[in-house]
Amino acid sequence: MSNKQNPRRLISSGSMFEEKVGYSRAVCSDPWVFVAGTTGFNYDTMQISEDVVEQCRQTLENIRKVLVEAHSSFEDVVRVTYIFPDYQDFQLCWPVLREYFGDIRPASTMYSARLADPRMKVEIEVTALKQ
Repeated sequence: MSNKQNPRRLISSGSMFEEKVGYSRAVCSDPWVFVAGTTGFNYDTMQISEDVVEQCRQTLENIRKVLVEAHSSFEDVVRVTYIFPDYQDFQLCWPVLREYFGDIRPASTMYSARLADPRMKVEIEVTALKQ
């Protein structure tokens, strides 16, 4: 159902997965921005690092691009979910996560689960409430 005063806006990152599966990288319905699970692929080249820390940083940069397009930022993030196929990789990424969220301190949850592609070592989704 669409609200004419507050229309839903869809944002794509250009990932082939969005087209194949049928989802949006983000859905905006002011004041909310819901960013789908995002991985460490460089969506321009569709390449992904083998290093989990590099994947984590690329994932957050992919999320940053979406937040900017949604007229939002990391400072607006209120909820973050981390998914790691290998739960031990989570701790390796703490320094990078602290760079992006250390002062913001959103509510967060970490799951360990397989991801859609075995090359993926981290997936992150966020919810932002624009101020």
